Amino acid sequence: METIFALTSAAGKAGVSVVRVSGPDAWRAVECLAGSIPEPRVASVRRLVAPDGDFLDEALVLVFAEGASFTGEPVAEFQVHGSVAVVQALLRILGEMEGLRSAEPGEFTRRALDNERLDLSQVEALADLIEAETEQQRHQALRLLSGALGQRVGGWRDQVLRAVSLLEATIDFADEDVPVDVSADVRELLDAVCAEVAAELRGMSSAERLRLGLEVAIVGPPNAGKSTLLNYLAGREAAITSDVAGTTRDVIEVRMEVNGLAVTLLDTAGLRDSEDQVERIGVERARERAASADLRVHLVPVGESPLLDEVSGDIVVTAKGDVAGVGVSGLTGLGVPELLDMIASRLSGIVRGAGLVSRERHRIALTDGLAHLEQARVFLDDGTDVYDLASEEIRIALRALERLIGYVDVEHVLDQIFSSFCIGK
Repeated sequence: METIFALTSAAGKAGVSVVRVSGPDAWRAVECLAGSIPEPRVASVRRLVAPDGDFLDEALVLVFAEGASFTGEPVAEFQVHGSVAVVQALLRILGEMEGLRSAEPGEFTRRALDNERLDLSQVEALADLIEAETEQQRHQALRLLSGALGQRVGGWRDQVLRAVSLLEATIDFADEDVPVDVSADVRELLDAVCAEVAAELRGMSSAERLRLGLEVAIVGPPNAGKSTLLNYLAGREAAITSDVAGTTRDVIEVRMEVNGLAVTLLDTAGLRDSEDQVERIGVERARERAASADLRVHLVPVGESPLLDEVSGDIVVTAKGDVAGVGVSGLTGLGVPELLDMIASRLSGIVRGAGLVSRERHRIALTDGLAHLEQARVFLDDGTDVYDLASEEIRIALRALERLIGYVDVEHVLDQIFSSFCIGK
């Protein structure tokens, strides 16, 4: 396998930049530049000198032995001063060495998967961890990166294989001293797995919202203070505010963190009938986005009712609290802390019970696996004559569940997954 290298820290000027080299010639590159190879996993300060004798930099050098690195291959890391010129010079010299080439996007992680240092769910978790914006997203990604889904699938695999072995022992050794009817034992195993798979599917929606973020729509009539409230929450002038009704024509989005959750606040057009064609389009978009949002905050003037039908969990507050004396005001901040507490409480309820799976690929694998397990249970009802059909259904279910962590049939998804990684990963 070729030896690859790349800048693994952020591009541009920095205090320290890290260049990683992975493959059979990684340590040779260290010896060529630093003169000798440090003890594995022991950081050592070395002078880096180019083959032509040019002094490059003084760097912290680390090496990792095969089987003890992120990729599973011999790895070297150069922690150099974060000068653009230093990094470019180092990358150029590495590229001139025989057997070394620049890494492709996600190639370090791809090699970690190929060398069984990570399973496919952990690869996806690593991507999620890199993209994590909030504490909740970080915790969720670390749960998967630690191998939690792989352990869950491993438990299912053991139970399913036990079920298959019971059926096939009956089929293959019908004349031997083995139980003839093992339906009860097999059903107990399958029932347990089906219940856990179904629970994961129920928690998927919450996990997906946790990973991608939630939407909160601020809705109400024109001049209810929606844009002013959005600006107050955002801490900046994200939306134009005016006394002129209908100022907001499109949906304005602001990304922020609420109680550790990634939240997109939506400032929508004022809800009213209008002769203005552009405003009518804005109102229609407001209704659509409000309907699809995870939570709606209705700003309602004193003595009026919400203009949209309330659904369970919606928050209704009095608009322009600075004038009304109660409710919420984005102008003075009146009632905003209490509103944020309510939003946080509602959203926490939405993501409560989030499972480990959060992607469409996961949903398909779980749904397929569950369908075949349920079909196997149907065959069990028909008795020992169709044990071979039940056994085959269980085996198909096992292959579907194993797709979650990349044991089988994953080549068609690998390129898409790794293309989202940066070069240094």
